[in-house]
Amino acid sequence: MKSIIVNVVPEETRMAILEENELMELSVERNLHDHIVGNIYKGRIQNVLPGMQAAFVDIGYEKNAFLYIGDGLPKDAVKSISKNETFHVGQNVLIQIVKDAIGTKGPRATTHLTLPGRYVVLMPTVDYIGISRRIEETDERERLKAIAEKICPSGMGMIVRTVAQGKSEEVLEKDIHYLANLWQSITARSRVSGALTLLYRDADLVIRIVRDYLSSDVEELIIDHQESYQRVCDLLQTTPELLEKVKLYTGQEGVFKHYSINEEIEKMGKREVELKSGGSIVIDKTEALTVIDVNTGKFVGKTNLSDTVFQTNIEAAEEITKQIRLRDIGGIIIVDFIDMETEEQKQTILNVLEEKVKKDRTKTNIVDITSLGLVEMTRKKSRKSFEGMLYSTCPYCEGRGRVKSPETVSINISRGLRRIHKKKNASHAYLIQVHPQVAESLLETDILTRLKIELGCTIKIEALASLHPEVYSILQLDEL
Repeated sequence: MKSIIVNVVPEETRMAILEENELMELSVERNLHDHIVGNIYKGRIQNVLPGMQAAFVDIGYEKNAFLYIGDGLPKDAVKSISKNETFHVGQNVLIQIVKDAIGTKGPRATTHLTLPGRYVVLMPTVDYIGISRRIEETDERERLKAIAEKICPSGMGMIVRTVAQGKSEEVLEKDIHYLANLWQSITARSRVSGALTLLYRDADLVIRIVRDYLSSDVEELIIDHQESYQRVCDLLQTTPELLEKVKLYTGQEGVFKHYSINEEIEKMGKREVELKSGGSIVIDKTEALTVIDVNTGKFVGKTNLSDTVFQTNIEAAEEITKQIRLRDIGGIIIVDFIDMETEEQKQTILNVLEEKVKKDRTKTNIVDITSLGLVEMTRKKSRKSFEGMLYSTCPYCEGRGRVKSPETVSINISRGLRRIHKKKNASHAYLIQVHPQVAESLLETDILTRLKIELGCTIKIEALASLHPEVYSILQLDEL
């Protein structure tokens, strides 16, 4: 059973996808943030990178968008692009944002635009026909391709989406007709607009749920907001088989609490995820990639070491694919499974991963397993992850994940005190203000006693909980 739960408040909209009552996917859209993925702008090129067919484009946003000619296209479509297409500074271009700004990097853009509909995606700037990779039946793929070639506007391209499976030519033609008219209105507005203009804004999360997530395999779509519920119902008036799946939640407690989703959200912030067997996986993110380590933990098995390791790895593989999807981890992912003895076991792990990622709407690629036993994966990234939206950098450790130990700070204090005492205006009494943990370390060790004897002075410690654990102050006093 697959369910979509939607929680709407004035500040944000949250969507949770449950499969067999287990949280598998989570999306959040906050009204205070500009969500620009999918938006089409008329921008102005500010800087060109020679030899790379790339440029930085001003779209009136905080950061310039990075534009590379091949972004946002299937590999086959990239081959059809003219190699002579170039950019120059000051040129006005129509671009679409394909990736949110992350960290110090600005948004990423493409000149090859896409307009997503319910059943098809129109590509008005490239001549290419594609069929969703999730449609596996050969006859159905051929039928849909024949329809696409017939109804696709001249000089344009289109991709047939997964939900189009089994749909008639009339349904697809109606979708493509709407998108073609939308494109005409965008180009008309572009002709009369100046640079730095937003020409098309992608739908909000409530509409995208209907467009991108609501399919025949969804049992129910539950929304706790009357206005949003009505918007969805209005959209589905022509598809009664989907309309009957939509339900308005009117319970007293929050809808996420009712379906035990809040508890799962809290777990998403943890670095370590426990497995049912007693093992665990540890997830660490860096600027370049995400590393996942597998541990046996408390699981000791019942037969032999090889079997214990293999069973732990199998369970870990299933949990890893879930966490990647749930946390929306993108980019390069390296998984360090526990060393296995046979090639057959390694291949089984790869097969489990490949089977599980098929359920992920975001394209995920299992590359291979290296000679060191590391599994390499890649996953497409476009929007800011839920984790990146929910959490900010720790003001204590500044993202390091650790702070200097009390002992290290104590030694730094001793160095600082010696340096101050060497000066001509050295005092005979000092007040040292520190974090309580550092104060405890100073009092438990012989550092203070040694300093008093060495410097011939009086030292008093004052513990201040408001201080950062790494920060301290040394005050010179006339007397204590």
